[in-house]
This record gives sequence, C-alpha cells and structure tokens, in this order.
Amino acid sequence: MLRWFVSVACAVSAASVNYMDVCMDGKHHKTEPGPEGALHGQCTPWKDKSCCTVNTSMEAHADQSYLYNFNWDHCGIMTPECKKHFIQDTCFFECSPNLGPWVKEVKTLESWRSERIVDAPLCKEDCETWWGDCKLDYTCMENWHKGWNWTTGTNHCPAGSKCRKFSDVFPGAKDFCERVWSNSYRHTTHVRGSGQCLQLWFNASGGQGNPNVRVAQHYADLLNSADTARLWRLLLLAPLYVLREL
Repeated sequence: MLRWFVSVACAVSAASVNYMDVCMDGKHHKTEPGPEGALHGQCTPWKDKSCCTVNTSMEAHADQSYLYNFNWDHCGIMTPECKKHFIQDTCFFECSPNLGPWVKEVKTLESWRSERIVDAPLCKEDCETWWGDCKLDYTCMENWHKGWNWTTGTNHCPAGSKCRKFSDVFPGAKDFCERVWSNSYRHTTHVRGSGQCLQLWFNASGGQGNPNVRVAQHYADLLNSADTARLWRLLLLAPLYVLREL
C-alpha cells in the first residue's frame, strides 16, 4: 500500500507536461525549434524561433509545392486575397512552435505525418477575415484533408463533385474554419490580444514578439492543472478502494 502511495505521489509531482516550444512530428517539421533568419515571405514572423526551414518557407508560397503536392487552383485560379490566407495557414502549421497544447497523435494510417493539431482556437478576426476573403472563390470539397482524386500525383476534384463558391460550401466563418482542415481549428469569439486565441499571422517587426507564446502558455497551464487534479483525486480516493477490498 505504501509503495502504491509513493508511486502516485511521484506521478503527481511529474504530472507537468512540456507543451511549450515544441515541433510536431510532421512531414517537414524540424525536431526542435530554432532561429531561421532567412524565412521567406509570410513565414518571416517565425524567424526567431521556428519549426520550419528556409526551404519549407519557400515552398509554402508555391502554387503547387513539393510539401504536399496540393493544388490551390483545383476549381479555377484562387484569388490572391484568398491564397494569402492559405499561405499564412501553411506557415503557421509548419513554422509555429506554439501548438503543443493542441498536438494529437494521428490514429489513421497516414504515412506523411504522425501528429496533427486538433481544435486549435483561432482568433475571431483571423477566422472571419480568412473566410471573408475566400467566400467568392470556388472549391469542390468541404474537408480538404481527404476525398481528393490523387491519381495524377496532385489533388483534383473527385468524380461527381461540383465546383461551388466557398460561401455555398461553407455558409459562414465558423463552418469554414472548423471543417476545411477537419477540425484542426476551432472558431472562437475571442479577439486578438485576449491571450485566449491564436493568430494565424502577426507582424513581428513591431517589437511585440510572438503573441501566440502567451496563448500557448495559458492553455498549457490549464492542461497541466487538469492532469494534476486528476492524479490528486486518484491519490485521495485510494483509501476507499483499499477498504473496499478488505
């Protein structure tokens, strides 16, 4: 019995998980974040501490890059206003070291990654501006993670699908942000600067630093507090289970 208590007490003391400054186990991610002073274009905000390389940042801006062979123009030429957000989204996913609280193991057989993000909370402005700038563009799929025709090596609309305006496929910003990448993101009512939502992009030249560090720390603290509380409940309830067995 004493040994069991000691084991649980040790588990409580070690319950804290490091969710900060981590890179997910993806196809192009570095094993740990570090400076990348020459990051390209929309990826530059992460140059001081990045999970992506310079080459990855260059490819993130290509219309059809080697990163995932994904074709943005699957229903005609995507407008520059819309494409800008998808490039920022790619940079965010590949370069950010502040996604630890939302990284999950991929359960399906996907050879190109072992981890992904789930329900990462986007700031209201980021989600709504993204949808607003894309709502008149066209797509044939509501979940861009699966269902494409990849027979040519790049994604094409599957047989029987029809190109429709984003606003028809995704009736609103919440619907778009949460469905387009199969719940990678969660739409929130939190605004930039609240410390409770992630910015897909930020201006690092203003001397304000990366605002997502504060957000990741907030959610990391919540997760660690919840894990510690569960272990303490287990420890406190242990005598009841012992008495029941006597």
